[in-house]
Amino acid sequence: MQRTLLIACCVVCALWVSRVAAEDLTPLGAERAGNEAGTIPQWTGGITVPPANYDPTRHDVDPYPDDPILYTIDGANEQRYANVLSEGQVALLRAYPDSWRMNVYPTRRSAAYPDFVYAAVSENAETAQVAEGDGGVRNSHVSSPFPQPKNGLEAIWNHILRWRGQRIERAEGSAAVTARGRYQVVLTLQDLAFAYGWPPESRRPGSFANVLFGIKARVVLPAQLTGQGTLALETIDQTNDPRKVWLYLPSSRRMLRAPNYGYASPAPYTDALRTIDDFDLFSGPTDRFDWTLIGKREMVIPYNAYRVHSDAVEVRDILHEHTVNPELLRYELHRVWVVEARLKPDAKHIYSRRVFYLDEDSWQAATSDSYDLTGKLWRTAEAHAVNYYEVPVLWATLHTYYDLHSGRYLVDGLDNGRAPWHFTTTADPREFTPNELNYYLR
Repeated sequence: MQRTLLIACCVVCALWVSRVAAEDLTPLGAERAGNEAGTIPQWTGGITVPPANYDPTRHDVDPYPDDPILYTIDGANEQRYANVLSEGQVALLRAYPDSWRMNVYPTRRSAAYPDFVYAAVSENAETAQVAEGDGGVRNSHVSSPFPQPKNGLEAIWNHILRWRGQRIERAEGSAAVTARGRYQVVLTLQDLAFAYGWPPESRRPGSFANVLFGIKARVVLPAQLTGQGTLALETIDQTNDPRKVWLYLPSSRRMLRAPNYGYASPAPYTDALRTIDDFDLFSGPTDRFDWTLIGKREMVIPYNAYRVHSDAVEVRDILHEHTVNPELLRYELHRVWVVEARLKPDAKHIYSRRVFYLDEDSWQAATSDSYDLTGKLWRTAEAHAVNYYEVPVLWATLHTYYDLHSGRYLVDGLDNGRAPWHFTTTADPREFTPNELNYYLR
């Protein structure tokens, strides 16, 4: 199956490259035109203004409430749709044929970004370069550096450096669900500043130098974890300037530096169901893997997930035994870039191989499959995205990580019933220091 997929993707990629010069591309490098079958429409700019019934005090309302389900993929018919599914998606359908299904809706190419982001991507195409060493990009700013990637490394950097706003305050709940459907939500309050995403005119000389984003977080639930805090500064070129992380534990009343916070280390509050570099499906240094751009293909991926994003939905409505409630999810047919990562012979990680499916309209990794050291499929993950049209920016409202070995799963992004994300455009480097984390935890 893997060899057939590789050959098919390479053929598709070759055909796409042969005609891309003559086609009109979007500002992010996607094909503006729809597909020949008419199942993927033309990109016309995405959602750039909120719907008439948008309420800034509530979660973003669904701009497509009347869209019908076109078809449903389940354990009985998954073979018919294998050409638009990942290996992990197929495995999940086979593992839970009686409860898991994928409702596929009309494709809405809703991704949109501010004009200064589009201008930056155009400039990056002329100047950006992959850095040597542990991994990074130079001569790039604001957003994705390689709108027409030549290799897998350039493509995954498009995902890592894609624009996600300038500053966001949000609540995020995580739940590691047992095989019997039991869970406890760990709720954190987070403050993120994407220094890399600031417009050129607002950047201060020397401030947040080489920083992709800074994040402060504090745990507010459950009671036994309340008061724990994290500060992280994620760098762009990590060759000589690696990620910096500090942890605060109330039991010791000390701020501790965490120098090995990354790669395959288990992420906090996840019951080891995802690694640190599984954050956002992939984040952090790229140096432990060899990256290959397999090609481009049409695929059913999570998109416009406003139903599961709604603040009218409760966590118990979302988290079911074995999987997230499929009736709250929305899938659409989109074109994706397929990127494969294989562990280098002299490197260490718990995954031997990873495959990422990057949405062409946003460069967000929509789906990923991860394989253990024996080469067996181990985990499959999905990013359920919405267009936060008040900005506008396309970003995942929910991440799901399914462990096919243990029958468990993890969900990040449970903010239902909490205040909506608050997007702003100001940040000060002094707000993201260990001393400031102490103040933030009060």
